[in-house]
Amino acid sequence: MSATLLILTEVGVAPGRAEDVLARWSELNEKEPLAGRTLFRSADGDDLLEITPVEDYADLDALSPGWRRLWDTVSADLVSDFRRQLLEFVEAPKDTADPLPKTRYVQLRYIEVKPKEYAAYREWRENTIFEVVRRAEPVTTFLAYHTLLSSRPGVMFVTGFDCEPEDYQKVFTSAEYQDIVQQAGDRFIVGGEGGLYTRVYQRADV
Repeated sequence: MSATLLILTEVGVAPGRAEDVLARWSELNEKEPLAGRTLFRSADGDDLLEITPVEDYADLDALSPGWRRLWDTVSADLVSDFRRQLLEFVEAPKDTADPLPKTRYVQLRYIEVKPKEYAAYREWRENTIFEVVRRAEPVTTFLAYHTLLSSRPGVMFVTGFDCEPEDYQKVFTSAEYQDIVQQAGDRFIVGGEGGLYTRVYQRADV
């Protein structure tokens, strides 16, 4: 079952240094294991992502010493600071038996919903976005979260898939889904269709 809380940690790495940073980051994680914590590398660059499932807010205090050690270990090879977000589980159109998808790839799909439209948006997406992904064979997992702490507040879909990214993307570039995006942009999304953010990451251990 998907985790109640997720911590997303994203960072940009200097060109040519991603593998070395991943190795040192993984070594730190092995010394302080946390169930489900997973490292990813962006499919189109040198950005890294760590997703950490957390079941209770009380667990957050124990993570900060490790974040300081991570900074000391890899900061010389970074081109951006760490960007962390805390997400809270809302619902799962396609759930996972584990705290996180164990798929080869994950995609983060984010929008900021107009607050006055949030209740209507929740009802609308059940019969539009969720209906499409439930039917879509390439989409293995589709989890809906909402940000609790973030510089990018709003709805975050964490999706998992094992096929090639080009085949997965066909689900979201279809005429049916593009009409859904336009509907959402016209009514619900802050910034319209341009407010949609997506990023694909590949598991670092495959």
